Amino acid sequence: METTPLAKTLREQGANSDLVLIVDDVPDNLAVLHDALDESGYTVLIATNGEQALQRAAQARPDIVLLDAMMPGIDGFEVARRLKADAATAHIPIVFMTGLTETEHLVAALEAGGVDYVTKPIKPKEVLARMNVHLQGARRARQDARQAGQARNALDAFGYASITVRLPEGRLIWQTALARDLLQRYCDTRAPETPPEVLEWLRRHAPDARERGIEPPALSIVKSAGTTSSASSLSLRLHRQTGQDDDGDEWMIVMREISDTGVIEAMSLSLKLTAREAEVLYWVVKGKTNKDIGEILGSSPATAKKHLERVYVKLGVETRTAAAGVAIKRIRELQPQFEI
Repeated sequence: METTPLAKTLREQGANSDLVLIVDDVPDNLAVLHDALDESGYTVLIATNGEQALQRAAQARPDIVLLDAMMPGIDGFEVARRLKADAATAHIPIVFMTGLTETEHLVAALEAGGVDYVTKPIKPKEVLARMNVHLQGARRARQDARQAGQARNALDAFGYASITVRLPEGRLIWQTALARDLLQRYCDTRAPETPPEVLEWLRRHAPDARERGIEPPALSIVKSAGTTSSASSLSLRLHRQTGQDDDGDEWMIVMREISDTGVIEAMSLSLKLTAREAEVLYWVVKGKTNKDIGEILGSSPATAKKHLERVYVKLGVETRTAAAGVAIKRIRELQPQFEI
């Protein structure tokens, strides 16, 4: 479920409370519902006509809409039909508020996309009870999104970026922040464009992965060393199929950078070291002396020694060899392709 900047801001202000859009052209009705919902802890938006309701829903992506059926201009039935016709808002439950109790009007409300209705005059307690039933799904979706976001952030923190590509069109439909940066640096591409070499690799191997469960060989994209001391590469692995419908399927790809810098950043995060401490430890693993490390980092051997002493304390070890052993074990866990 995509989140717009406005929706994100409103949810942050409301501490992730449910976001409710009330649509009614009668100020008194708006006031009664707004006060009742606000007192119950909801974040509330209001709209006084159909056009405004469509704009607010598109911008804020509320968790539920309380919609007056009879309004001048675009009425509630048409608002509901348009919300349900838009993929970005189709998932939002709509509860109609109507003074019309004839069966054909209630049927029309449900056919337009409503999941429920309440009759006027509005009784706030009844509205709250009905809303709570239909908000359960929205709350679960929001919790799932938070958990997925935390998992993606954890992957990024340890250097594992991920993207999702949809076949057959080859469109990149989702990526983590780290993936965006890596693809721009290594392939000079931006979503929704999938790098040509990645797309060719995926199209070649996806059929076997789908039909026979065969994991393809990793794809390696090498970046020229340029003026740096060593080249780096981007390693991509096909993780799993994440979706499939009549029009195609979606594949999640996990990638990580194989380089001195990538290893140092991963060590810093996973071992809770400062960037400079991780650099010193990295060069210890490479067999460098304090004098060598000082020259590499543009500091003195004494400074390198002080950083290394702080590393001993953080890792709970007492010797250079023990510190190197901890680091080597972690590097092999994080980047098994990296040659130590």
